[in-house]
Amino acid sequence: MTGLFLLCLTTVFAQQAPASVEPVEDVNMDSVEISLLTCEPHDEIYSLYGHTAIRYHDKRHGGLDAAFNYGVFDFRKPFFALRFVFGITDYELGAYPYRLFKKEYEYFGSEVTEQVINLTDEEKLQLRLALAENMLPENTVYRYNFFYNNCTTKARDIIEKCINGRIEYVGYKEDTISYREAVHAMTADYPWARFGNDLLLGIQADQPTTTRQQEFLPGHLMRDFRNAVIHAEDGTTRPLVQEERIAVPAGTPVVQSGFPLSPLACGFVILGIGTLLFVIEFRNKRTFLLWDILLMVGTGALGIVLFLMVFSEHPTVSINLQLLLFNPLPWFFLWPVIKRRKTRYWKVTFVLFFLFMIGSLFQHYAEGLWCLALCLLLQSYIHIFRNAQ
Repeated sequence: MTGLFLLCLTTVFAQQAPASVEPVEDVNMDSVEISLLTCEPHDEIYSLYGHTAIRYHDKRHGGLDAAFNYGVFDFRKPFFALRFVFGITDYELGAYPYRLFKKEYEYFGSEVTEQVINLTDEEKLQLRLALAENMLPENTVYRYNFFYNNCTTKARDIIEKCINGRIEYVGYKEDTISYREAVHAMTADYPWARFGNDLLLGIQADQPTTTRQQEFLPGHLMRDFRNAVIHAEDGTTRPLVQEERIAVPAGTPVVQSGFPLSPLACGFVILGIGTLLFVIEFRNKRTFLLWDILLMVGTGALGIVLFLMVFSEHPTVSINLQLLLFNPLPWFFLWPVIKRRKTRYWKVTFVLFFLFMIGSLFQHYAEGLWCLALCLLLQSYIHIFRNAQ
């Protein structure tokens, strides 16, 4: 969830870790402050959902002040986009000076909230050692998953692991929003990003989630930390967050211009063309071969993408009911249609449309996809009931 590829302190902190856990009395942690950093989204596609990092700040003169970021990736690696789609992307833990971390978000105009974690000296030491262990070359890389194992959940998990006791997240009832609804809230102003998400996410993304599951989003984790308490092993209770402050004030966001039409607008344009051609075909009892080909090639290509997602490691994309209508089937019938031979393709598509319609009761479909589906229905009707072939 961040595009800063600096790994300039990947060995500095690890070198500070002792070979074995030192007694807490031998390590001065009084001057150390450990915080959760929550960054507001900015306009880059990888940051539409915000970002989370951990700040380790030794307030002594010359002490370490670094941001530990589980969201380091390099999209220049071969087949990065393809690997990301199929859920085989590896992210890394990187550490770099906190001042550079601040500069990045100041540049983008994104507000950064810092929550100082209310840790004992022993817990600070345990977290320091855990981060140092994660920074070792054999541990720094992990298999990324957007919903279940991302830069936010990794930060949460390592903090929880180092607390002597348990954290209780209070102040809420568990919401029943789905993963898809949680993502929609973050992409309200980015219709094409939302379209891409809805196209690839399957029926599992529409299942209700718990409050903890929603902590894959940085803003949700910050909210839950704000209301959490620590039940220590000695029976005492204390707030998880000792202090909350604005580390980087919100500035003027960097906004990139996108495609002027939304997916829904594009869908209506395509449906308008399809409806006009349907009327002409109906009156003249003929079909436009070029329109048939365009529909079959376009929907077939879309279907191939959805079919390939069945093999993705992302658990929320493998069962996608949009495949009922948008699948690779048109490409198998393309040549007979081009040669104007009799084919069952249009009858099959007509039936699949109604299965697709039933599927919409269980899964949210991508915006504008219904327009393309109606074009297929109209064209199937012409071929079947007007016997135009």
